[in-house]
Amino acid sequence: MGPGNRPLDLEWLEDFLALADSGSFSRAAQRRSIAQPAFSRHIKSLEEWVGVDLFDRSAHPTCLTEAGKRFHPAIDELLQRLEVSRLKARAAHEQAASSLRFAATHVLSLTFFPQWLSGIEAQLRLGAIQMISDNLVACEELMLQRRVQFLLCHGHSSVPCRLDDTQFVFARISDDVLLPVSAPLAGGTPQYWIDDSLKKTQPILAYSQESGLGRIMRTLMPSELEEEPFTTVFTAHHAVLLKTMVMEGRGIAWLPQSLIKDELGTGKLLLAGASQWHIPVDIRLYRQRAALAAPAEALWRVVDER
Repeated sequence: MGPGNRPLDLEWLEDFLALADSGSFSRAAQRRSIAQPAFSRHIKSLEEWVGVDLFDRSAHPTCLTEAGKRFHPAIDELLQRLEVSRLKARAAHEQAASSLRFAATHVLSLTFFPQWLSGIEAQLRLGAIQMISDNLVACEELMLQRRVQFLLCHGHSSVPCRLDDTQFVFARISDDVLLPVSAPLAGGTPQYWIDDSLKKTQPILAYSQESGLGRIMRTLMPSELEEEPFTTVFTAHHAVLLKTMVMEGRGIAWLPQSLIKDELGTGKLLLAGASQWHIPVDIRLYRQRAALAAPAEALWRVVDER
């Protein structure tokens, strides 16, 4: 009976090495803490799996056959590698359990997360941190798959999230504003300005379907962005790219104030609309309601207290 039609038990391999080392069924069974009849069955089952005799039972002490001698070093190396792999796997699990894993939308990973993390570290000693930066749809998927413990993103009370509130909860950790902005003209006035009375079409640099900021804008301004005086001329899910396109004079984009505060301060970007076109938003940290590893729960307590 060959290996194609019966399973292999790793205990047989350990029994094989014990017998090869001791040369005695009784001593090997004692070393393995197995009754000798059961031990003998294990050796016989292994030989049936291999398809040849591995031990010469007529010799005293019992010794390996030529096939057994060829088999021995491979099995010895295999079990050593398995043990090393087991220890590495446990170490990796322990490291993962002690690390903090975040997903964050592109813009917040660049502008908000570093300073926010420094504030957390002032109150809590943190271990290893893993950060995945992507669009909101991809970040939500990471949370749904439990591949990260926290999601950092923009949100709005009127805009639904894919993370069901029966399974996930969020803390509002700061606020932001989406501001319509334009590059300046030479005279220091905005190149584009939203004004219905001008009856002039304004080029819009819009967010894609995967963008969380785009989801907010499409929910809160569905008709305004599809009618005059707007026409979409460029679409992307990365706010930093839209910022660059605005500064190149390509049109108006609604950008987070946290991303453009320096440019607004220096006049490299200007507001392109009055306050009714400003959209207040939250900066949120999501987690699952189920218990997390101890380091993640400790961080959440600090967030909750703040």
